[in-house]
Amino acid sequence: MIDHTGVSVRDVLASKRFYAAALAPLGYSVLMEFGSAAGFGVPPKPDFWIGEGAPNVPRVHVAFRASSRAEVDAFHRAALAAGGRDNGAPGLRPHYHAAYYGAFVLDPDGHNIEAVCHAPA
Repeated sequence: MIDHTGVSVRDVLASKRFYAAALAPLGYSVLMEFGSAAGFGVPPKPDFWIGEGAPNVPRVHVAFRASSRAEVDAFHRAALAAGGRDNGAPGLRPHYHAAYYGAFVLDPDGHNIEAVCHAPA
């Protein structure tokens, strides 16, 4: 089981605003900050971190689990409204498995961020 992960970003403040908005539909919020880093998660523990630095090359793909397809849709809308770029509209991805419902956005640094629900409709 993975305890936590993260990405390097050029502008922590801009990325913090993006992730706070994009991940809110999944129950995530900023739970910890220190220096030029911010930790997001579902209380009580952060499991996704952003830290100021040269963005990872190649860019990173991080998928967040959603409990419903409606959460995936809400994530996609919120991420686009927060300045993310569409990288795959919400929908079924049956080439992964029959119930795989995901949406993809590029964050301000080009990292591929996904929300995915594995439950059948």
